[in-house]
Amino acid sequence: MYRPATRALAVLELLQTHRRISGVELAQRLGVDGRTVRRYIAALEELGIPITAERGRHGAYLLVAGFKLPPMMFTDDEALALSVGLLAARSMGLTEASAAVASAQAKLERVMPERLMARTRAVADTVMLDLARSAAAGTSDTLFALSAAAQQCRRVRMGYRAANGVDSEREIDPYGLAHTGGFWYVVGHCHLRRGLRSFRLDRITEVVTQATLFVRPRDFDAVAHLTFSLATLPREHSVEVLLHTTLDDALERLGGTMGLFEPTEAGVLLRAQVDGLDWFARQLARQPFDFSVRGPEGLRAAVGALAARLGASAARGG
Repeated sequence: MYRPATRALAVLELLQTHRRISGVELAQRLGVDGRTVRRYIAALEELGIPITAERGRHGAYLLVAGFKLPPMMFTDDEALALSVGLLAARSMGLTEASAAVASAQAKLERVMPERLMARTRAVADTVMLDLARSAAAGTSDTLFALSAAAQQCRRVRMGYRAANGVDSEREIDPYGLAHTGGFWYVVGHCHLRRGLRSFRLDRITEVVTQATLFVRPRDFDAVAHLTFSLATLPREHSVEVLLHTTLDDALERLGGTMGLFEPTEAGVLLRAQVDGLDWFARQLARQPFDFSVRGPEGLRAAVGALAARLGASAARGG
């Protein structure tokens, strides 16, 4: 748990990282109110840290030019966050990640006290993240170029190779990037299709940032868009199943990309688009709650066939 002194140091780190930062942004990053931020600033000033406060509507805090922090210091929570973050980077399909993670870990260890270094090494040696499904994201340059363009609200021109192998050139306004279902995506307005689209990064062959600026939709959520678009993507079969459980339980066990979940008095109605009914029957059978198939008949048949096969396997015994 953060103590006031730790939060004051976090303010100091943010002040050095950003040339200037507003009190509102400091409060949002730390999860506190503006009055608390002012207390942290006052505490730093009492320690002799030279901080300048710009007054007015667009005011901000900034360190006096030339001031530098001493060598990096990490709390236990910060060291844990860094260690887990490096593990995630190695496991999420970033092509140059292995060498970069090893290099970053070595640099961090050089400035860490022995106790913290031992803890971070323990995390690296013993913790495993279940991200094995992650596919390659393409080059790190692609991720950097798109994230920078999204931050700066600049249009990009990119080469894209679809799943069927057809190449195209697109101009998109990148609203954000997300990792879901084992893949990295960029989501934005595609000027070729004149609508909101998502593109897998491992299929992008080239990215060129343009000078044209765009306005990102307010509070755009790339993960929410991807979840909805993947769940509603037209496929061979439309299925409808009543899950006898709660909405939270259904989402936790099946994931939001499985389909659209609607709470009802009888349970949760799941509407989904699937290519394989046998596969979908197996997914339902894995769940600890009961369900009722509303359609199609082919799904009822697939569930019945699966039940019969499992019953026959149980009857055979040893």
